[in-house]
Amino acid sequence: MSTVSINEIKKELVNLSHAQLSNVCLLLAKYKKDNKELLAYILFQSDDRAGYIERVKRETDEKFKNINSSNLYFAKKSIRKILRDLNKHIRYTSSKETEVELLMYFCQELKNSGIPIHKSVALNNLYKSQIKKIEKTIALFHEDLQHDYSKIMETL
Repeated sequence: MSTVSINEIKKELVNLSHAQLSNVCLLLAKYKKDNKELLAYILFQSDDRAGYIERVKRETDEKFKNINSSNLYFAKKSIRKILRDLNKHIRYTSSKETEVELLMYFCQELKNSGIPIHKSVALNNLYKSQIKKIEKTIALFHEDLQHDYSKIMETL
């Protein structure tokens, strides 16, 4: 089965009735967890960006508390999973400010976790790549925002 372009899908969705559109959304949510989470974000949480960020930060805190730090290998796997989940939440919002805030929070929590990231090349590279990603995104902001975020970045 071949996939069609987004433009073709958009044209077809315009022609659907309200009930048909509702059924399509429910069908998408039914078969994939990510689709269900995205739909839930759009319907219930997209209006309150600050509240959403706080919920994601609380989830991240819980995940950092549950990291198995007895072995650096297990810690590395857990940290990668936390970052994957964080990136998924960032994709849902499609907001650069949210991306910067959440990634900065991740880096701060990673630093405060007590896990010796400097002993693992992979973890050290992961941390540095997130810092570069934050800096690259901050460069796109207005000068005032750049200044505010740059002050916070100095601590990282």
